[in-house]
Amino acid sequence: MIRVLLVDDDALVRSGLRMMLAGARSLEVVAEATDGREVLGAVDLHRPDVVLMDIRMPLLDGIAATRLLAEQPDPPAVLVLTTFDADELVLRALQAGASGFLLKDTAPAEIVRAIELVHAGDGMLSPTVTRRLIALVAGDSDAGARTDDARERMATLSPRERDVALAVGRGQANAEIAAALHLSVPTVKAHVSRLLDKLGVDNRVQIALLVQNAGGR
Repeated sequence: MIRVLLVDDDALVRSGLRMMLAGARSLEVVAEATDGREVLGAVDLHRPDVVLMDIRMPLLDGIAATRLLAEQPDPPAVLVLTTFDADELVLRALQAGASGFLLKDTAPAEIVRAIELVHAGDGMLSPTVTRRLIALVAGDSDAGARTDDARERMATLSPRERDVALAVGRGQANAEIAAALHLSVPTVKAHVSRLLDKLGVDNRVQIALLVQNAGGR
């Protein structure tokens, strides 16, 4: 059973999500929080596996709360909830450590599937979304330095590690990578774990963002 924490300042949204997830046999909503300030305490008390995190909250937003969670030992996966599909805040949340994001009007079955994916260690971010998010900051003053840094980090990888990183950057799940590269799923998971260490990132979504920053190579 996957334990889920709902974080949203809108009681109607929380109620809707709770009812939506109630029919999923693989999930259990163990707690709710109304603001980012309540997240650490709720996580300590209820030990969720996945947090559904709203971005826009009045006191402590979802970005700050995600960053605080990422600094904790063995944090739960975070799925960001937003009403915007190309919001700069989404990119900031992913950079802070979120494992992916969902629109609040996503179909219930897709929300359940996303929770199952991030719990299994797969990111929830399509290649199209990744490119759109990267485009939000592609023209800023730090773009050149970010590209150079990403390419330097990619250069430290072995050829097989690079293949896996590029596949993650294309939005492929572990099973898809295993089939494409003729590897077992456990071997792919081991490669992804090494990538996190070698690239200095927190999750596979950040691998994808780094690959995109490096120009997909």
